[in-house]
Amino acid sequence: LLAAWPWWAAADEAVWKALATPGSVVVLRHSYAPGSFDPPDARLDDCSTQRNLDDNGRAQARRVGEAFRQRGIVVGRVLSSPRCRCLDTARLVFGKVESWDVLQGALRDPELRRRLLVSVRQTIADHREGPPLVLVTHGSVVSDLTGLDIRMGAFAVLRRGADGTHSAAGQVYVE
Repeated sequence: LLAAWPWWAAADEAVWKALATPGSVVVLRHSYAPGSFDPPDARLDDCSTQRNLDDNGRAQARRVGEAFRQRGIVVGRVLSSPRCRCLDTARLVFGKVESWDVLQGALRDPELRRRLLVSVRQTIADHREGPPLVLVTHGSVVSDLTGLDIRMGAFAVLRRGADGTHSAAGQVYVE
């Protein structure tokens, strides 16, 4: 495992460097929240009915924010699923957030899921310059957008290429 460390460290640094590319996008899966889904009676207007970050998740989000600050990375807009665990992650990492309904995804409705992804992909395509756009969302949305399966609290970076399209530069998990 230790022999592989330099390779992983170099891969992480390449992803961090991709954030310097104008028009890059950070797709962050919310920090650790125990469990797997919200209860059936969960309401967006009441965090107490939802699955939320625990102390570990809040600490994890703060570490991600500290990693961005240590590298001097300033982000642009921070859009988040309206679920409390995503909004809280965004606030703890970046100190700002705008709720965007389409980032909550639709696991059980394939047609709605497709329509929501069209909106997100268009927003990504429209992000052509400036500091990174941040999308804070759920694992299924991250996978749909990046093709990567990442753990809670990890993020993927989409780098804008010369042809104007975005592709995954990789993912980072801050310990």
